Order: sequence, then structure tokens, then C-alpha cells
Amino acid sequence: MRRVGAGVVSLAVFLVAWKLVTVVGGYPEYILPAPEVVGERAVRAIGSGVLWEHTGVTLLEIILGFAVGAVTALVAGIALGKSVLIERVLSPYIVAAQAVPILALAPLLDIWFGGGLLARVVICALIVFFPIAIATMVGIRSADPLLAEMLRSLGATGAQRTRLLEIPSALPVIFGGLRVGVTLAVIGAVVAEWAGASTGLGVLINIANQGLFDTPLMFVALATLAIIGLAFHGLVVLVEQRLVTQ
Repeated sequence: MRRVGAGVVSLAVFLVAWKLVTVVGGYPEYILPAPEVVGERAVRAIGSGVLWEHTGVTLLEIILGFAVGAVTALVAGIALGKSVLIERVLSPYIVAAQAVPILALAPLLDIWFGGGLLARVVICALIVFFPIAIATMVGIRSADPLLAEMLRSLGATGAQRTRLLEIPSALPVIFGGLRVGVTLAVIGAVVAEWAGASTGLGVLINIANQGLFDTPLMFVALATLAIIGLAFHGLVVLVEQRLVTQ
């Protein structure tokens, strides 16, 4: 209840500050619309079904992209953490792929994977992969070496040591990577939609900004993305609390 109360107060302060800026600055609606204007535009977008249509597509991309990217990153992170040889072989390619801006790579991936949902999921998964893989690798290597040696003396196999010691001890670090990854999944979905899509919140932002010059609608789309990011981040935190604190 304290967290909810703090969140409500923070939101109220933000909205009041936003309103004051629009009043004092005297900005026109196409530059900085007032909160009530954005709220009214959101009601119209929801009523017409436009917001639901675009939000549903982006949600699907985020969920699939995060799932694919996280699972792949967890497997890769465990392999990197357990094998120095695998790290030496794969790390340069992983770092190089991360160094290339995804916005520049997205059009090429869109061509390679046919420009449909698969292409957008791949782009989203790529942007999610790096922080989770690195966090998993660091977490696996942070396991207590004395406990690992004890398990070896008891005859535990490498898979048993991973399951019983390394993964449980790495969970706090892994969930740190998952928190970052789930917010990056939202960015990845928007970038993928900019590369080539007909629906989605990223497309709606472009339509509102470049096609209709409807700044309040653009704010509605941005606020929707922020809410989605907060919701998924909160879900990861909830799962972390259930798994790590028990």
C-alpha cells in the first residue's frame, strides 16, 4: 500500500508539473498538449478501437521477443559462464553484434526474415539478448567455489552443480538482467515496427507525428508504451520476489 500510495502521489505531482509547464509556457497543442487534452484523446482512441489494435500487435511482439531472447540468453549465459573456451570463441561476436545499432540493423533483418511478425520478434529478441546473457554469465561465475568443491567431493556431476548451486546463486544477478531486458523488449518492438510494419504502437507514433500531426495521439502511444514497460518490469520483480526470497 505504501508503494501504491507513493506511486499515486508521484503521478499526481508529475501531472501538476506538466500542466504548469503548458500554462506558464503557453505552448500550443501541437508542441506540448496539456494532460487533459492527452486524456481526452486517449478516450477517443480507445473508443474507436485504434489504440487496442496497435497495442495488441506490440504486446505480442514484446512477449514473443522477450521470451525468445531471454531463453536463448539464459542458455548462452550458462555456457559462457561454465566454459572459458566458449566465452573466448563467442564473446567477440556477441559484443560486436551489440555494438552495431539495432536501428541500423533492423531494416536488414526485416528483409532477411520476410518483414512479418517473425522479423520483428527476431529484432526484439536481439536487443533483449545481451544484458541477460552477460548477467547470467556473471551470476554463474559468482557461485561460492567452496560449495562447488564440496559438491564435487560428493560426486555431483557438472549438470547437478549447475542446477543445485550455480543457477540458484545466480538468480539475483539473472533477474537484474531480466529487468533490463524486459524494458529493452519494448524498445525493440518499436524499432522493429519502424523498420517495416503496418500496425503497432511504433507505427501509430509515426502516423501521429508525420501523417496526422496529432501530437496528443503521439503522447497517448508513448504513455501506453510506458505503461506496458512498467507492467512487465513489475511482473519480473514479482517473480523475482517469489523465487529469490524463498
